[in-house]
Amino acid sequence: MKPKSKILIIAGSDSSGGAGIQADIKTVTALGSYAMTAITAITSQNTTGVKSIESITPREISKQIEFTSKDISPDAIKIGMLHSAEVINTVLKSLNKINVKKIILDPVMVAKGGTKLIDNRSIRILKLKLIKKVSLITPNIPEAEILTKKRISSVDDMISAARILMSLGAKNVLIKGGHLKSRIMQDIFLNKNEISVFKNKKIHTKNTHGTGCTLSSAIATYYSCGKTLKKSCEMAIKYVNHSIGTGPRYGKGHGPINHLSTININKKFK
Repeated sequence: MKPKSKILIIAGSDSSGGAGIQADIKTVTALGSYAMTAITAITSQNTTGVKSIESITPREISKQIEFTSKDISPDAIKIGMLHSAEVINTVLKSLNKINVKKIILDPVMVAKGGTKLIDNRSIRILKLKLIKKVSLITPNIPEAEILTKKRISSVDDMISAARILMSLGAKNVLIKGGHLKSRIMQDIFLNKNEISVFKNKKIHTKNTHGTGCTLSSAIATYYSCGKTLKKSCEMAIKYVNHSIGTGPRYGKGHGPINHLSTININKKFK
């Protein structure tokens, strides 16, 4: 099997393998594409929380993005953890140089255990500059609340928040509804032409570490292969739900999902 497309991932590393760059690489590979990376930060963490964060310098991040893309041109880019204003500005400059059109932004702001991963100045620059550059932004409800300064407690609130993000320059918005208290999982996709609600049965488990990273990387992969953004979101949501439902139950806290849920190995290894 040959890779169907090439994805550049700009994000932080998760030493426990459930989120960040590690989850992104697994997702892109499991869905049949080729993953490249520009690492923005190194974290020491496990399923119970984040112990430390070590930043990569903006200059080194830009070199990763530009030198990699000069040799292997990405079909799409997924952006995850950008921990400072300097890093965001650096990434924007590099994106302008490599000129890739399909960009998915997962605005990583808070770790599953509650650790804040981005400062207020960075949030302002993300809202003023980066949001206008990308094809799709994929906040969960807490992230959407931070970006819009709006309390979200219903699907109508999610739609209102998505419209606020559109007014800031977002072309397409997917707000993930996992934090709503309901039996049905509802994710909202919105652009200037349509509003779509993806409904799925909510799976009750604490093992959801890295679902946001996984979803955005899956969307980038499907989108890079020629699917529409809406269809890419729909297929990525199904992939993540199946991966949650078949999770390996590792760790004592918020465990990882099963990124290999799409793969069947037919050969017998002796």
